[in-house]
Amino acid sequence: MANNNVQAQEIESLNMKEAFFMKYKKAIMIAVVALIVIIAGVFAYMSQIAGPREDKASTLLGKGQTYFQNEMYEQALNGDGAGYVGFAKIASEYGSTDAGNLANLYAGLCYANLGKWAEAEKSLDAFSSKDDEMISPAAQAALGDAYAHLNKLDDAVAAFKKAASMADSKAEDDANNSLSPAFLIKAGEILESQNKKAEALSIYQDIKKKYVNSMLVQSSEIDKYIERASN
Repeated sequence: MANNNVQAQEIESLNMKEAFFMKYKKAIMIAVVALIVIIAGVFAYMSQIAGPREDKASTLLGKGQTYFQNEMYEQALNGDGAGYVGFAKIASEYGSTDAGNLANLYAGLCYANLGKWAEAEKSLDAFSSKDDEMISPAAQAALGDAYAHLNKLDDAVAAFKKAASMADSKAEDDANNSLSPAFLIKAGEILESQNKKAEALSIYQDIKKKYVNSMLVQSSEIDKYIERASN
């Protein structure tokens, strides 16, 4: 009987881990959705205030953005052979500019969507976060996704927690009810996959207490996570 219980627990653990890694095969998820919408505004702003070098990098970035939005990630990343050089080269040649820095982020997202997670990690790590409410936290979460795919689970947990903290720091009442709970859920799920249920439970309980206006809390979906981590 004891052996049956042990086997059942092992199967449950394996199923949880399999579900987790299947989930993370999907590209970037919330982070990429937020970034696609927001980066367009950032690009428009930079185009208006840029100097000559910045202006050139911004123009190149705009061409790549079209490919990115159309999910043509290979062309966006490496160029089209018709004048557009690709995010990777823009980041390398114009890294000192704001547009070049943003190209690191785009390149990282392209690599992620192409399943090249080591390259995604490198590019996302090269992106220099700014003091904003949306792009920087989402970029940090994207880096967390890359860590998760590379089985750097402790780094992934830390990245998702940092992303939530960054989002909260600029939010009203220090609680970003849209981004932060989603990032923290990812951290909790990773901890569960590592059999660190107590740590995961603490995160889920904090979500319920702090992000009372989030969809996770208002729909009572967070209670399912709390119940699972409590068992």
